[in-house]
Amino acid sequence: MSHRKDYQALGLIWLLTTLHDLIWLSLDRTIPAWDQSNHLTGSLNHLHALQNARFLDGDWWVQFWQLSGKYPPLTYILTAPWQWLFGVGPEQATLVNLLYLALLMISVYGLGRRLFNGRVGVWAAGLCTLFPIFYVYRLDYLLDTGATALTAACFTSLTIWWGEAGRWVRDRGSQQWRWAIIFGLCVGFALMTKQNSLFFLFFPLVWIVGRSLWRGHWGRIAQLFLSGLVSVPIWGPWYRTNWIFLFSTAETANTAAAVIEGDPPLNTWAAWTYYGEVLPLLVSWVLIILPSLGLLIYCRQWWRDLPTRQGLAWLGFFLGSNYLVCSAIVNKDLRYPMPALPVLAVVLAVGLLKWRAWLKGVRWVAVGLAIALLFTSLYPIPGAAQLMAPLPPILTKSLNFSPSAPIPAIIDRVAETTPYLRSTLGVIPNTGQVNHNTVNYYGNRAGFQVYGRELGGSEAHLQQDYRSHGWFLTQNQNLGNASPEQGALGEVIRNDPDFQTRGEWRLKDGTVIQLHQRRNPPVRVIDQGIGRDRITLQRVTVPAVVPPGVPVPIQYEWTGPWVQLQEGVAIVTWQGSGGAMWTHDHGIGLGNLHSANPPAANRGFRVVENLAMLPPADLPPDTYRLTVTYLNRRTGQAHILTSPETVITLDPTAAPIPAPELDYVTQLHHLAQGLPLGWRGLEPLFLMIGRINQYDPIQDYLGQTVAANTYRLRQDPENLTYLYPLALARALQENAPATLAVMERAVAIAPQTPMHHAYVAFLHLYLFQPGRGEEAIAPALALAPDQPIFQALDGLAALFQGNVVKAWRVLMPLRGVDLLAG
Repeated sequence: MSHRKDYQALGLIWLLTTLHDLIWLSLDRTIPAWDQSNHLTGSLNHLHALQNARFLDGDWWVQFWQLSGKYPPLTYILTAPWQWLFGVGPEQATLVNLLYLALLMISVYGLGRRLFNGRVGVWAAGLCTLFPIFYVYRLDYLLDTGATALTAACFTSLTIWWGEAGRWVRDRGSQQWRWAIIFGLCVGFALMTKQNSLFFLFFPLVWIVGRSLWRGHWGRIAQLFLSGLVSVPIWGPWYRTNWIFLFSTAETANTAAAVIEGDPPLNTWAAWTYYGEVLPLLVSWVLIILPSLGLLIYCRQWWRDLPTRQGLAWLGFFLGSNYLVCSAIVNKDLRYPMPALPVLAVVLAVGLLKWRAWLKGVRWVAVGLAIALLFTSLYPIPGAAQLMAPLPPILTKSLNFSPSAPIPAIIDRVAETTPYLRSTLGVIPNTGQVNHNTVNYYGNRAGFQVYGRELGGSEAHLQQDYRSHGWFLTQNQNLGNASPEQGALGEVIRNDPDFQTRGEWRLKDGTVIQLHQRRNPPVRVIDQGIGRDRITLQRVTVPAVVPPGVPVPIQYEWTGPWVQLQEGVAIVTWQGSGGAMWTHDHGIGLGNLHSANPPAANRGFRVVENLAMLPPADLPPDTYRLTVTYLNRRTGQAHILTSPETVITLDPTAAPIPAPELDYVTQLHHLAQGLPLGWRGLEPLFLMIGRINQYDPIQDYLGQTVAANTYRLRQDPENLTYLYPLALARALQENAPATLAVMERAVAIAPQTPMHHAYVAFLHLYLFQPGRGEEAIAPALALAPDQPIFQALDGLAALFQGNVVKAWRVLMPLRGVDLLAG
């Protein structure tokens, strides 16, 4: 078969597979599951960003890379054209897998042709379309198909670079340099698809580097170094922006997930045999048995063939080493070994093609049976389940002709009820059919107006979850995976008179889903239908006398044009006659004014806020008077509002008055005051920030905090009370340069506070500036030389600069020491 015929065969296989996938996707109405919905939401975020791209703006790029702090975004980026051309939806997004399928087939074909011949390459590419693990997950929107294709491209280009057509050669001149560059490009794109791609290349690279060093092939080492340099511009910006989150991601995805799922520990035999036992599920028994028999029957023949023997040895080394790598990962999942299976397809293709003479029909029997398994595993064929019952199982995927859950209807109900608000919907509990990721995806499809969040997972957060949301979605069945806390919270909400039921849906299995809205929500928006040209604070309602140190209920009523309300931040000051004061800065409508179909900029609205503020406990008894400044966070322009005369008296003997949960800007303001205390101040902050970020799905409270405190610092430049919330907000926005600038101001204002210097040192290290970090930590060590955390920062700064001697001297005594003590 000539190369031209090979390409024609590959094109035909890809076309038939594409037609099949398009038909299947057009028929299926399954609501995407947990992981799929999470990735689909990522694709929407990147589509929205690319539709509003500013490619020459450095800040835009930083924000773009921050859209996905956990997963590399290449798949999300490549999905954007498909959704731009064909519309937004799970089926349209999944079309990106057809691109990955083409890359996978070309890569596998290239690997088979270079090590063996073109026939092996074509058959291997065809087998990749018949592995159950590949066609099941190719019909889902996940990162694994892309990671598999790009890992195969990496291994193929590495193999071609290292040796050609089964003959290992010392040097191939410019051709080798060209393939080194191609390998670097493939590695770059693979690392931008999923981090685990590098695991599958680790041992082949170690072997190649070791062999090259042993034999003194310095040209090879130079070529690999070039590959690394070529890859860096592709993966570097995203990893540089999000590197600190990769550690927690690895812990969550590996150890924590393994405990939750009950995976066998590494000191058991089951952990090391797991992937061998599930291999028939992934590849199918047909495509294991018949090719393996071909290899065994004709092993004497291919063993005499040096190129075949060398090729199989190289592939066997890749497969064996990666079996150990996958088995050594505590968390087990059927998808994890996917990037190794294209190489297995090449080995199996060799086995099928070893059937000779009249027995060569065996290979077509294998293909026919594999195609039959494909249809029985993807389509509800009558009687197929009974027919396949005696055979070993394979992966299956259900084709549903109707939606499995009414998620779009639920989203529509929320949007119809509050058309001018961004709503966060607490889902209790999460199930396969109805979960916060799926709600979040369909809510984002509806103009980014509704977000889903997982709640009630911890008894410690139960009350905070309950008080912080205006919408809840509860289920009465399928609670086998729900915690007792989730069940209790759902029961409370269903019977709470403070909530009203906005909708009820019954699933086929009898599950009843109910949508609940708080009767007195934190924000209400009323369309007044008339044009208004300015913001007005119509009314402020507060109790007459309250004690300090406890939340105080307060109601604001604003009127004005839509855009000014949406962009507005209220700079609220309560000033006593003796000069004491407190603030209640917040975005108008808590930053939640939003509509999938934005109204006219000058259309008039009334916004009613039912909030709580917190007068500090150390304020003296006095009568405090209200002043309010309107700040436009987009333009930075501000003007004092003429507001109704409003006063409040602080009296320590007054009885507390029930109040709603504090708004997130207020919570952040008070938490930030603990920054100079070190860990004693950071510990409660870390415990709360995670929940607040859950409750505010786009973290708009951070933008409100930045705008409000930047404005206040212009009026009072040396007030640390405003500086700390600004620093914390910038840090939570992952804006390290801006955070560093704020903390350097704190050092200038209060140089005798050791933690100010420590924060500056840490930020320099985060920005890969160890020399400046070492300079920054020196004053902290002078002020508090016995603090372990300061010593650790000094040691890390030395280590990052290559000063191993100092790093060893400083860090070794800290082994076993609680760095956060003191």
